[in-house]
Amino acid sequence: MKFTLALASIVSSAIATLPAIEVKGNAFFDSDSGDRFYIRGVDYQPGGSSNLTDPLADKDICSRDIPYFKDLGINTVRVYSVDNTQDHDDCMKLLDDAGIYLILDVNTPDASISRHDPGCSYNHNYLQQVFATVDMFSNYTNTLGFFAANELINDVDSLYTAPYAKAVVRDMKKYIKARNYRSIPVGYSAADVSQVRGELADYLNCGNDSDARIDMLGVNDYSWCGQSSFTISGYKEKVALYDGFSVPIFLSEFGCNEVSGSRPFTEIGSIYSTQMSGVFSGGLVYEYSEEGSKYGLVKIDGDSVTTLTDYDNLKKEYSSTSDPTGDAGYTENNDFSECPTGWNFSITVPDTPSKAEDYFKNGVASDAGNGFDADTQGSCDDDTYEVSTTVGGSSSNSSKTDDSSATASGSAAKTALSSSASGSASSSASKSSKGAAPEIDVVKYSWTTAFLVVAAGFFM
Repeated sequence: MKFTLALASIVSSAIATLPAIEVKGNAFFDSDSGDRFYIRGVDYQPGGSSNLTDPLADKDICSRDIPYFKDLGINTVRVYSVDNTQDHDDCMKLLDDAGIYLILDVNTPDASISRHDPGCSYNHNYLQQVFATVDMFSNYTNTLGFFAANELINDVDSLYTAPYAKAVVRDMKKYIKARNYRSIPVGYSAADVSQVRGELADYLNCGNDSDARIDMLGVNDYSWCGQSSFTISGYKEKVALYDGFSVPIFLSEFGCNEVSGSRPFTEIGSIYSTQMSGVFSGGLVYEYSEEGSKYGLVKIDGDSVTTLTDYDNLKKEYSSTSDPTGDAGYTENNDFSECPTGWNFSITVPDTPSKAEDYFKNGVASDAGNGFDADTQGSCDDDTYEVSTTVGGSSSNSSKTDDSSATASGSAAKTALSSSASGSASSSASKSSKGAAPEIDVVKYSWTTAFLVVAAGFFM
């Protein structure tokens, strides 16, 4: 089906600026009305990695797509990467006028934490790029939140990189406070790796330093396939696992395509029900545009958008499913998590690189961003912090030059967790193989495979 939606239908100068979304306890709330806010959205990066484009820097692109967002009835989009050298006022205003919020990943392919060399890639040049992006989007009230990393930990072997994820969360939150921006949630988007999902969530939300604790947790979960159910899909298990978590949790990616024909999106009825609302606050469907991986809701050809059956199914499910009423079981009094014990690597959060300390006092230069040309992963600082690991009773450090260190550290974590790669696979370690493989499969959707090694903190 192909049709045209008039942009004029969503643009009105009379529409006021959207109220900021705030975190209260383990849920999101509209700062004006006080009503609970549930994320109803899609993941949005037309072009994928093969044609990496900032959809929020080109008015022609966003004005082409926003009418379809409105037609779907969504209130949030997630964008995985933006160009921090470009202006985003036009598209953010169009999103605002359409009643749509943004969740933004702050990394770019070569300016991200590398799971193969996290110590070197966590440096002041990297933080400068992150902070330049924060500067660019913090004054839009429809910026719902930032993700410090996406699936940096995508299997047991990469668990040792978790302290760097906490470090980036801490630095972003400190920078937001130091620059007197409003309180914008900073979180992490996690791969649903069964062996580590609970302990990783607890680690990201533990410790006495509130800046180093996430404000929200996204989970990329593809366990509900086709005509499944709350119990069969494993959703019931996830609700029990995260029960008592002190910050909002939502599905930052969902929409299994291991089905015959189109995706029915029958999980919508459970996601926005009181079965889940005490723990989860909605989710984002992967993904808006078809990029060759059979997850698209629409096909794009230049200025032309063709909706697919998945689009129709999702629209039907969203339109027929209301949010729970009232506070729907949210809690404001859960304590932050206890830190995991027994991991065979140091869980100490690395100090901020000394050369980055000035950013908190003076900010970063207005032209500090390098956009998609940023390349910071090899810019090791003099005070690079390497995670200390214990393997076979001896202490070692992860090496900046030998990628085998990632395997050694991961093996230590694997031992500590009493699990192995031959155990049950993550329900979403691979978007193309949900729980079927005997080993953890780190092959992801096709348009990000090229960045698997060099950009662990970006799309992966």
